[in-house]
Amino acid sequence: MAFRWQKTARLMKPNKFFSTAAVESEYTATPEYPPILDLSKKEVMKRTRQDRDEKLKDVKTVEEKQIKLNMLKYWGFKTYMMLEDHIPYNNLTLAQHVTRTHLSINQDLPKYYENIGVNSSISEGLKEELFEALLLEVDGYRKSYDLRKQDLEANEIDNIIGSCIVRQLNRVITNNLCRSYVHLKDVQIDLDPRIESSWSCGGMDNPRLRSKPETEDETPESRIKYAKNRLMTYIGNPYLTMRSKQPLPFIISEEEGTNPALEVPFWNYDPRVVLIAIDYRRVANIPGFWPGDQYRFGTVQYLKRGHHLNRSFGDPEDDAEALHRQGILGSFGWLSAQANLLGFNTFNDITYPMVAQTIITNGQLFSFYAYQMNTMLLHSENIVENPKRNVCWATPELKLYEKITDGKLEGFNEDILAKLVKFYANTPCQRLGVNLTPYLSPDEKVAADYEDEDKRKWLEREYKFITSNRPRHQLFDEIYSWERIYKVEHKTRPMDKRSRPFELRQNPAKRRYDERKPEYIPRKLRPDLPKNKGRDAKEYFP
Repeated sequence: MAFRWQKTARLMKPNKFFSTAAVESEYTATPEYPPILDLSKKEVMKRTRQDRDEKLKDVKTVEEKQIKLNMLKYWGFKTYMMLEDHIPYNNLTLAQHVTRTHLSINQDLPKYYENIGVNSSISEGLKEELFEALLLEVDGYRKSYDLRKQDLEANEIDNIIGSCIVRQLNRVITNNLCRSYVHLKDVQIDLDPRIESSWSCGGMDNPRLRSKPETEDETPESRIKYAKNRLMTYIGNPYLTMRSKQPLPFIISEEEGTNPALEVPFWNYDPRVVLIAIDYRRVANIPGFWPGDQYRFGTVQYLKRGHHLNRSFGDPEDDAEALHRQGILGSFGWLSAQANLLGFNTFNDITYPMVAQTIITNGQLFSFYAYQMNTMLLHSENIVENPKRNVCWATPELKLYEKITDGKLEGFNEDILAKLVKFYANTPCQRLGVNLTPYLSPDEKVAADYEDEDKRKWLEREYKFITSNRPRHQLFDEIYSWERIYKVEHKTRPMDKRSRPFELRQNPAKRRYDERKPEYIPRKLRPDLPKNKGRDAKEYFP
């Protein structure tokens, strides 16, 4: 014992543990106290969210931000699917809530479009060419190789004919207006693009909360305490989209977008009560193009409406609401995906409004939507406290023509043609003094900007795997029915080996994206390293 004490005493040298030197920087002229923090559960969680948002804001590139959004879940998040081609009954209020959108329905477009004038000579020439295109696609020539397929349903035929008419319509209008509106010469047109967007929305009740105090006058502010965030996902497939290098101008000012008179209905129920499906997916935001494309701002998109033929509820009012629901979600989903490729996301709000123009049509019936997205911040308390509101201006369903008889159009509606021309004539403009990508690094905005080749390849591979939403090679662990009966509920097999996650008190859903084995590097590809060193490839998680 004496030997051990003497050895320990020799090792404990005082000069390594104590110092009498005064540090002048430790003293200030006036006392400085640490901030007094609210230690309630609500405020602690709020500060945790703010720290997460700041870390996400500091990530350099678009691809790394999307990877960072998926870091919490290896198998994907539980998401509520808001699909373009599946509209259950009574869904408009939910769509307005999850997008924080005020809906204004009118026969005419907003006052902003009154300042867009079109030469009458252009309209006459456009009208004649449009007649020829409609007669050719509807009556003169049918896509026989598509329409003669077996077992085609009515909605599929409607979409095929609508796609042909939309492409001809876009060709005719663009060719006639490009001389007067030069911006149409420098646009990117995408046919059948993939649109996918994911965002977090709060304000809806927690289904696991069995009881909560009831009040006589429940308000959104009082219910938010018991609400839970949901991850919403929109998936769409338009006929056609148009993109430009500069964004469209505002329809209303940012101050008008915070007007409390722009009412937004509040939905506090679980989305499953109106038949919204659940899926487990990774967070993906795809506006129809990849990061790094110069044409980053959408101008016009055409959405399909063949799926409305499958809605047999027999309620004309709900049919009209279904169109508005599709217009709201289609516009918000497209703009939200574009914002993610500009460096924004559902936790870091946009710093300037974004505008899109949406048309829902099958070639004969048209619905017009002008949408201005002022905010994406919809999670937690922001669903109530955020003063910004998104605004959607919608028109009722309009008919371009009544019918075609003997090679002539009857009942042609010129008002629809005027609205179409104004959508195309709306000129994108440069936002002076506005940084369009404030949350991206000035040097590396996308993964292709990195000089390290290995890092570029790794980021591109991970980003494309996330956006593909392909399942993992090893599926998510689940509790089978026989296990739930004999092992969980009744415990009749105590001698079985405990190897399943629920038996080992493990929750596979909490596995993080970066909790995995790195890629193995064969020995012959690392000859300059020691035998057991460098066998795992380097990973570049943000």
